[in-house]
Amino acid sequence: MPAKEYDIENPGNPINIINRELSRLEFQRRVLEEAKDENKPLLERVRFLSILGSNMEEFFMVRVGGLHLQNVQGVRALSPEGLEPAEQLAQIRPAATAIMRDSRQYFTDTIMPLLEEEGIHLQHYDLLTEKQKDAVEAYFDEVVFPVLTPLALDPGHPFPHISNLSMNLAVLLEDNEGLQRFARIKVPNAIGHLVPIKRSSGGVKKDGTLPTHHYFVWLHEVIVANLQKLFPGMNIIEAHPFHVIRNADYDIQQIESDDLMETIEEEIRKQRFGPVVRLLIFDSMPDHILSILQENLRVNRLDIYKMSHEPLVLRTLDQLADIESRQLHFPRYQPRVPQFIDQMVAGKRPSIYNAIRKGNIFLHQPYDSFTPVINFLKRASRDPNVVAIKATLYRVGQKSPIVAALLEAARDYGKQVAVMVELKARFDEESNIEWARMLEQVGVHVSYGFVGLKTHTKMMMVVRREGDTMRRYVHLGTGNYNHITAQLYEDIGMMTCDEAIGEDVTHLFNAITGYSSKSDYKKLLVAPVNLRQGIESRINREIERQEESMQGYLIFKCNALIDPPIIEHLYRASQAGVRVILLVRGECALRPGIKGLSDNIRVISVLGRYLEHSRIYYFHNGGEEEMFIGSADMMQRNLNRRIETLFPVEDAEMVRYIRDQVLRVYLRDNTKAWQMKPDGSYSKVKPSKKEEPFSVQEHFMYHRELLDRELADDDFDAD
Repeated sequence: MPAKEYDIENPGNPINIINRELSRLEFQRRVLEEAKDENKPLLERVRFLSILGSNMEEFFMVRVGGLHLQNVQGVRALSPEGLEPAEQLAQIRPAATAIMRDSRQYFTDTIMPLLEEEGIHLQHYDLLTEKQKDAVEAYFDEVVFPVLTPLALDPGHPFPHISNLSMNLAVLLEDNEGLQRFARIKVPNAIGHLVPIKRSSGGVKKDGTLPTHHYFVWLHEVIVANLQKLFPGMNIIEAHPFHVIRNADYDIQQIESDDLMETIEEEIRKQRFGPVVRLLIFDSMPDHILSILQENLRVNRLDIYKMSHEPLVLRTLDQLADIESRQLHFPRYQPRVPQFIDQMVAGKRPSIYNAIRKGNIFLHQPYDSFTPVINFLKRASRDPNVVAIKATLYRVGQKSPIVAALLEAARDYGKQVAVMVELKARFDEESNIEWARMLEQVGVHVSYGFVGLKTHTKMMMVVRREGDTMRRYVHLGTGNYNHITAQLYEDIGMMTCDEAIGEDVTHLFNAITGYSSKSDYKKLLVAPVNLRQGIESRINREIERQEESMQGYLIFKCNALIDPPIIEHLYRASQAGVRVILLVRGECALRPGIKGLSDNIRVISVLGRYLEHSRIYYFHNGGEEEMFIGSADMMQRNLNRRIETLFPVEDAEMVRYIRDQVLRVYLRDNTKAWQMKPDGSYSKVKPSKKEEPFSVQEHFMYHRELLDRELADDDFDAD
């Protein structure tokens, strides 16, 4: 774009910022492109479509829902780039519509024929054989029919509540007197939206194997075919599926309550009754049915999205993605067990504590096993010398071994255990409330953090008696203490017994659980206390180093970069000549590559088998390098309204390793990397004719040994 469209003289001008929501949709577009990657196993492509559907649902519930709420309440506050809520909604709708339509058309036109070739058949009910229909009807009678509850609409029956994320059928009927009636049927989620038909074996494939054929039919079509059983004596005129998303955004920051858990539970209930922000239908739905839904759901016509292709709910494809087939999935990957664990098993080191005392231990999931973290806590729970355990829990998931170890420590071994459970972890509130109650029942000291601040930091501390002293062993990281996502998310964690870090973590736990107002930390950067100041001051220092020696250089790796002050600092760094590499997976509101403003900034987004989730901040500092790793993205909420932590990497060898063998290796990726343009769009990075294809994630999985050469400075300028 021409430079005149930007304000080079004033880097903080909103014109230099990209809208966060549109940037988020650009990320969803990249997810869709991952589903289109022909080099990816077929069912993994289906899984990416399912992930896209889930992402879009959350986008509407939270981001669009929040803008809707502001718009209805008459809020005219401008976003960082200068748009009112209504203006943002106007730009979001066409972009979101294009993604939703493109993804479904791609599934129908491209993925379904490929599934057919592999023996996975999605069939419409009216194309089933009589034998298949008999089998499906038996399934309906036995499994589906008992679950269904038709709800009528007439003077004696008000329009039923349509719950959030529900798939439904709008049914038009006629009674014996010729009077038309309307009814709604909820399609049950628990059953699965694809009904499996008896599998069969087919002919021999080209590779000599005998395939098993899987047959499915859409559940809503099965229900429609059997509506007469639900409405005996009525004439079924027509039935059409529809899907509802309600506003699930709430601002807990403004809530004052004596009982935070009770308040969160009330907010969860409210989510189920929030206003409709997306009504999804097929374009075959006639206007007279749509008008009934629009009137009774009170949905704006602009929030009605019409699709032409199955599936209506993209998320339901996860049922297909879960089909077992080695050929159609990624090869199973076995994470490495770090060397110090092997040595412990061999008896060369008597305990994990000895290993930590010899030096800080870094684990890079999912390439390194998460087991050492779990075992560290399990061992601590049973160790007679351990007197206290403290931990923060954000999204630990179901059947958590981390929570099991904490319960065991308090219940069976009498340890003093203190846990901060974040009740405001969106969409994990109910799970976290359940965990909190279980922990309290066995005597764990449970805190829910601050009303106005979400606790997002990931830290765990074990206090152990060793002779006449108490030593603190700490784990800090970028990922949640979730054993499932540890196999799916890329994260970095550190185990240490550094005294200063242990003291900082103690003070931070005291601030979370008590009334400590500690404002100076020895080594940690803590939001909202000193983290923003710490990052901004180091960017400014890099500018000074550039002016002194022309060596200004920084690399940020994070999930999102949308904070205007941080972006302004990065613009000013670029203008001073500092080389800036930003590895930003998702939203990025900074515009790279603008002459005179950001021509020294390069933004790369990597999407692949694993979700890039670590946050790493590297500052060259004239050769006296500094690096911080932790939980914080560069977003207003993380820097201003959350408890976040960045911890320093102080071992010079480890700093060089992470810089050269982790961060800069991302610049070599030419198969899964996307480069951002000034207008906010992205172009896929592709290998040149002289280059071999290189995937950073595959490198970490299978070729993690040191590269055969150092990355030269001119790699920064590579396209």
